[in-house]
Parts: sequence; C-alpha cells; structure tokens
Amino acid sequence: MRTCMWVLALLFVFGFAWEVGADQNVPTERISGSAGDVLEDDPTGRLKVYVYELPNKYNKKILQKDPRCLNHMFAAEIFMHRFLLSSPVRTFNPEEADWFYTPIYTTCDLTPTGLPLPFKSPRMMRSAIQLISTNWPYWNRTEGADHFFVVPHDFGACFHYQEEKAIERGILPLLQRATLVQTFGQRNHVCLKEGSITIPPYAPPQKMQAHLIPQETPRSIFVYFRGLFYDINNDPEGGYYARGARAAVWENFKNNPLFDISTDHPTTYYEDMQRSIFCLCPLGWAPWSPRLVEAVVFGCIPVIIADDIVLPFADAIPWEEIGVFLAEEDVPNLDTILTSIPPEVILRKQRLLANPSMKWAMMFPQPAQPGDAFHQILNGLARKLPHAQSVYLKGGQKILNWTAGPVGDLKPW
Repeated sequence: MRTCMWVLALLFVFGFAWEVGADQNVPTERISGSAGDVLEDDPTGRLKVYVYELPNKYNKKILQKDPRCLNHMFAAEIFMHRFLLSSPVRTFNPEEADWFYTPIYTTCDLTPTGLPLPFKSPRMMRSAIQLISTNWPYWNRTEGADHFFVVPHDFGACFHYQEEKAIERGILPLLQRATLVQTFGQRNHVCLKEGSITIPPYAPPQKMQAHLIPQETPRSIFVYFRGLFYDINNDPEGGYYARGARAAVWENFKNNPLFDISTDHPTTYYEDMQRSIFCLCPLGWAPWSPRLVEAVVFGCIPVIIADDIVLPFADAIPWEEIGVFLAEEDVPNLDTILTSIPPEVILRKQRLLANPSMKWAMMFPQPAQPGDAFHQILNGLARKLPHAQSVYLKGGQKILNWTAGPVGDLKPW
C-alpha cells in the first residue's frame, strides 16, 4: 500500500513538472513592497569608497602564485577588489570618503587539493592594518569603524576552518570596530559580528551560464541534492555535516522515489538543478552552502535546512517568499512537508525566482551588472550611513588592543 501511494505521488510530481515547464514563459513576478524596492536600489551617488593602495604582496602577488583562487567559493574578496577599482563609487580623495577598503586576499592560501587554509590570515590582516594606520590618518581616527573588510572564509574573521577552533579564536581583535563583509552568517555566533554584511559565496557566473538549458525544459525531478551526507569519519551523529541533518536526509530518503539524492557529482549537475522543483540546501561545514546560489540562479526552490542561519542580503532578498525553511530536527518529515505545499505556492515561488533581479543579486559577474552582489554590498554599506559621531575617537584615545589574541598572530608577516 505504501509503495502504491509513492508511485501515485511520483506520477503527480511528473505531471506537475510538465505544467511548471510550460508555465516558465509567463511574465515573471516582482516582489511588492520594501523587499523589491531594496533589491533594486542603486547605491551610486549615495556613498564614496576610498581604496587603499597596498603593496602587491597583500593581493596580486598572492593570486599570481595560485590562480586557482579565482574559482573557489571565497573568491568574492578578489572580485570585490577588482570591482571597486573601476566603480563609480570610488573616490581618490580620502577626505570625502564614507568608507575605506583594504584589499587583502586572506583566503588565497590553498593546499594541493585546493582547500584554503586561513592560518596566515590573522598575521596578514594585522600587517595590513599596521601599514594603513602608519601611512594614512584615517584608521586612527576611528580605529576602523568607517572601514570594511571582505573576509569570506568559512567562519569569517575567526580565521579557522574548524568551528570549535574558530569559536576559541574569535574575531581578530583589530577588526572589532570595522564592518565585515562575510559569507558566514549564524545568529548568536561569536564569528558573526553585529552589523556584518552577509554575502553569498562565489559561484563562477561564466560556468553557470555555459550550462543553461532551454527554459521550456520540464522540471521532472521533485527533490535534488548532490554532496556528502556524513562527515569525513562517516559519523552519522555529528561532525561538520549538519549535526546529523545531512545524515538524516540520506537515512530517511535514500530509497524514496521523490528524492534524487547522491554523493556523486555528475557533469550534468547544473542541468539537473534546472530540471528540479526543490533543491536541498543543508548546512555543511558552516550554515551556508554554494548550493543556495546555484538553486536561485537555476530557478530551483531552495530548501534551507540550517537553524539560525543569516542569509545573504536578508534585507534585500525575500527569502521567505522564494524558499522553504525546514528545522534540522524536522528532516524526517521532509517528504510530507514538501508534498503538502500547494501547487499555486510552488508556482509563485518559481515565478519570483525567474525574476532576473533575484539571480543577479546572488552573483559576482564580470563585468558587473545593475543589482548584482557587488551592488548589494554597496547598498548595505550605504544603509549604514551616516556614521554616528561616536565612531570618531578623541585625540590619543584607543579602544582596540593590538596585542590581544593568540601569540602566533603577533608574528610578523
């Protein structure tokens, strides 16, 4: 009887998928109200950014040593630098600047397998701040309160890839007054600084563009996921894979005909997402995942399984309207929850995802496009203006402790 019910459900899904595919040519739907208005904000003319000119050892030489950094999920730090160099918000007069930007490639230190190791990042960051505070007067007058840094590693400015070590380290003390632009976002976490701007991880726009399929292609896959389900020790109860949430997805739905899930990563991965109605976005090492970007870009409704996540550009993108949120403890009920969503709700989410503004807001294209992730970052900075008078220190006043933190961070870089 149970098998029969699943077969009937599967037939419903396939029939519905054809309806969705045929519906993709209808006009896209725009978010009404403040969310849509914020998404389409133009930051030009609302702020000015001064870009410090640092020695190449902090950025360009690091990239020359390992060009793989251009394609990993933390590459936003590189492309944000390039964007700002030619952006209309850039000013060459620091006296009129609203914000100061220090271009440091802290995640471009890769292992032979391509994994970034941030162990040198605190020393690199400390060295750069020492440089700008010595050669320019602007850091010293606020101790960084009108400066922003792009720190896109797993746990941002905590600079460690293991969560317990990141929590133990904490955010680099010298960045406590600065604004952090980071991929990591989890409420009530020591590695998320109040006032941070949460951004999406980098996903290569050209690569995704090369895998686009015709819009009329039916979405014949109900639920899709490719990735690891257990941690590296195959421990279903924990590790970094979602406190067991990914393991629960596998254990409950590996044989469910509605779920196309596997650890394999096929060459048709992007095409398969475009053929899917729902794409699972469970937390892994950190709450966020590049799958979130890929799902939005390919119009697949993201199913976000990450308690307390702070999503990219949450003040601009209406996540509640385009995605589905599931508590980690409710993973065993995932099939019931998704099959109970009314078809008209699914169709509306798909129409909203089809709006080009949703896709651009999650991407770092070259050249930049109106409303893209670069502009959403600038919008976030513009909304934090004007700076309160309290950020400016009195003559000789100091707040930050230059010698705080692990002893290893104090070594020269």
